[in-house]
Amino acid sequence: MAEITAAAVRDLRERTGIGMMDCKKALAETGGDMEQAVDYLRKQGMAAVEKRAGRDAKEGVISSYIHAGSRLGVLIEINCETDFVARTNDFQEMAKGVAMHIAAERPVAVGREDLDPATIEREREIYLEQAKNEGKPDHIAEKIVQGRLDKYFQDVCLLEQAFVKNPDQTIEELVTEMTAKVGEKISINRFSCFRLGERD
Repeated sequence: MAEITAAAVRDLRERTGIGMMDCKKALAETGGDMEQAVDYLRKQGMAAVEKRAGRDAKEGVISSYIHAGSRLGVLIEINCETDFVARTNDFQEMAKGVAMHIAAERPVAVGREDLDPATIEREREIYLEQAKNEGKPDHIAEKIVQGRLDKYFQDVCLLEQAFVKNPDQTIEELVTEMTAKVGEKISINRFSCFRLGERD
């Protein structure tokens, strides 16, 4: 069995952003082969994201985006577990990308749980009334209402929106991908959007 050196573990960590112990295990599993170890970690990455969900993410960055003309600006707080990850270019670029996305797509909340329940209920009542006016039976109307509510959430919830830089990926999928890449829990905590002359 190949000896796993500290230098090899460090190199793999720098290449992948994954924790030292995971890097050491990957090298051990692949006989010290760096490329195979990278592939091993990538294959394990998405499964490992779920294990990280319960961890505390208290480090991170507050990032900003100011649109050309300085009439629109966004502040966003994105958290991770360590200052080390918060300082990486990948993490900071993701934060800036999400801030720019917010300026373009104007979400009103991070996730469904952040929406006012009264607002959701009002939308539900409107969709139900629409379905009834279309002459749909009750059991079909409920399915239509749920479908329209899901579409509403995709329009107003940041995590469910398609990322402006990659419309094939939602913001939630972007966060999950980064979580797998860096080996830490990542979460979008809050954001604020400022438009010149407007008050929320």
